[in-house]
Amino acid sequence: MQKKLLCLYALIILAFILLSVRLTWIVKADGAAYEKQVLSQQKYDSITLPFRRGDIVDAKGTKLAVSEKVYNLVIDARVMLDREDYLEPTMEALGANFPDLDMTAVRQYVTSHPESSWYVPLRRMTYDQISGFQAAALENSKIRGVWFEEEYKRVYPNGSLAADVIGFSRADNEGQYGLEEYYNDVLNGTTGREYGYLNDDANLERTIKPAVDGNTIHSTIDANIQGIVEKYLKQFNEEHKDAVHPGNGAENVGCIIMEVNTGNILAMASYPTYDLNDTRNTDALLGSRKIEMVTNANGYQVLTKTDTYFTQEDIDALTDEQLLDNLNYLWKNYCISTTYEPGSTAKPFTVAAALESGAITGNEHYQCNGSLEVGGHTIKCHSYRSGGEGDVSVQDSIAWSCNVALMKIAATMGKEEFAKFQQIFNFGLKTNVDLAGEARTASLLFPVDQMGSADLATNSFGQNFNVTMLQMITGFCSLINGGYYYEPHMVDKITNTSGATVENIEPRVLRQTISESTSAKIRQYCRATVMEEGGDRRTGRTARPAGYAIGGKTGTAETIPRKNGEYVVSFMGYAPADDPQIAIYVVVDRANASPQDDAKFATGIVRNVLTEVLPYLNIFMTEELSEKEIQELAEKQIEITNQYTQTPENGDDQSTGDNQTGDDQTGDAQTGDDQSGDSQSGDGTGDDTTTVTEDWRNYPKDPATGYLVSPIDGGLIDPITGADVGGDDTMGDSPINNNLLNQQNE
Repeated sequence: MQKKLLCLYALIILAFILLSVRLTWIVKADGAAYEKQVLSQQKYDSITLPFRRGDIVDAKGTKLAVSEKVYNLVIDARVMLDREDYLEPTMEALGANFPDLDMTAVRQYVTSHPESSWYVPLRRMTYDQISGFQAAALENSKIRGVWFEEEYKRVYPNGSLAADVIGFSRADNEGQYGLEEYYNDVLNGTTGREYGYLNDDANLERTIKPAVDGNTIHSTIDANIQGIVEKYLKQFNEEHKDAVHPGNGAENVGCIIMEVNTGNILAMASYPTYDLNDTRNTDALLGSRKIEMVTNANGYQVLTKTDTYFTQEDIDALTDEQLLDNLNYLWKNYCISTTYEPGSTAKPFTVAAALESGAITGNEHYQCNGSLEVGGHTIKCHSYRSGGEGDVSVQDSIAWSCNVALMKIAATMGKEEFAKFQQIFNFGLKTNVDLAGEARTASLLFPVDQMGSADLATNSFGQNFNVTMLQMITGFCSLINGGYYYEPHMVDKITNTSGATVENIEPRVLRQTISESTSAKIRQYCRATVMEEGGDRRTGRTARPAGYAIGGKTGTAETIPRKNGEYVVSFMGYAPADDPQIAIYVVVDRANASPQDDAKFATGIVRNVLTEVLPYLNIFMTEELSEKEIQELAEKQIEITNQYTQTPENGDDQSTGDNQTGDDQTGDAQTGDDQSGDSQSGDGTGDDTTTVTEDWRNYPKDPATGYLVSPIDGGLIDPITGADVGGDDTMGDSPINNNLLNQQNE
């Protein structure tokens, strides 16, 4: 018996060994297949957890793009019908809290699909919209079978502000245009998941893999400066729309403001623009020219502007495809994606190249008779009707914008050197700015082996080659900052959800285009264009803001076909003139005016923008103010921060002080009541300050101080600005008095 039991035991042990070996083999060879088969027969509850797309903020932390949590209504018919007393309380709560919900359709769906896991009739609701139902569900345990799926909706708090820069994102978190597209992978996170096994009683052991939110990008844009720029672009449109033909004030108007010594872009805007929260709103197309797909001479389908300016009837007649073509054109960033001939703003580049190459020294003089014969063509100067400019120095060639002098300078340099410097200044190449949609203009420049004498001549003053606005201002910054070509950028820092810095994007010098000595001469020439005496010959004089010395150059380019009366006018400048901190570039593409070839369209915008931007940046005035300019600043409620020592009629020196104010307000650097954004500096607005009536101009003057004395309270009034600088008992050794005395001594 013992032997039999031993044999049986041995057989059982052997069987277990064989079974273990077999199971091990099955797990190793076919385990995954069997696992899938088993899992496929089970019931699972799995929920995707959305990530939050990262924010876009400006240089001071103002939020330009954010993602807000929204909720989708989900109805679980199986749970709702699990007990008879669940259905009616749930239906009543749904009807009471969601008036837009078709309760008849919901009831029909639930009863006809008792095993349905979900039904989504309402989407993207805010927390306020669902809070009432959630409160009712907490009070009544019989409200069952309804839950809310979370997701995020992209919101742009400032509407159309910086639309060209920001771009937008679709519902699937795919960025379109601008920063949203360029930094799409940085802004996007990783979805999470909540999952687990469901038994027959719907009891579940849940496992959660949390979502990873996207990073925040910190742009170099200053929302306040951006708002100022956009205000004046819109104002230009309002002043000129429907002037000669129905439609906007110009085909396009663009403006870029850049830090000269970093490549940081402080503002970039164009008009017309659009609302980032309602990108398909067709109102933004009104007044623009219609875009159509046509077949060109080579048989290719290309988008072309028609002569139709959109009315509402034209928009209503568009097919879906035509509407999308026109919206895509609207969504593009004019400042980086559209090319044009730069006109005379290219002249400083030509002169800089000639100086740097040694072709000229800067002491040369040229004779301008109004035109020049080059390569069998008569190429005219703007002064040809008056017989030319006469004797023109190198400085005058820029300040007076003389085409003839520029053509002679380029001929001295030669086409090889000219083409080399075009490449050095990055014309024809992308700037690699961190924005989606930048155009490349390599095919729009003459290769040196195809450049004839007439091509060189016209290129010298900015015709017959194309650029983008960003190419021009980036290269121009290198002309005035000592020759350092900074890569332009829109983002200087990336942070994660906890606020820790993921990446710092430092200013990057790509090359040195010219020497410091050449740069100093270009600054001198551009300053003369705006500031030097010379009457109408100073082409940029109307760009100068009151109280400031700036430098710059105007540009006028005739569009193709020639002699069609259509022009692109521009101004590119910098401030302050003696220590450039910012550069500004404004382009007006075919103004709604007749004639169009007037650079004042661009210089007027520059003057308005800089009048507000420079005080905001704490860049103080250095130039004497005229009565007209004082009145202009008072009307705009811009503080007068004039450091220039003015001389009154009686010869006594006086000054308005470092922080004296205009007629209407006080503060350290107030930029006006209509300043956009919420980070204005200063002590208050004009409404909060003490004003002085116009009678102050007739007050008697104190011979000891040079100030006017109020007969009412004995207070002292600045005779230039009308600002109240204190009473007799406040002067003595006060800081104000000492400051004024110091300025008088200087």
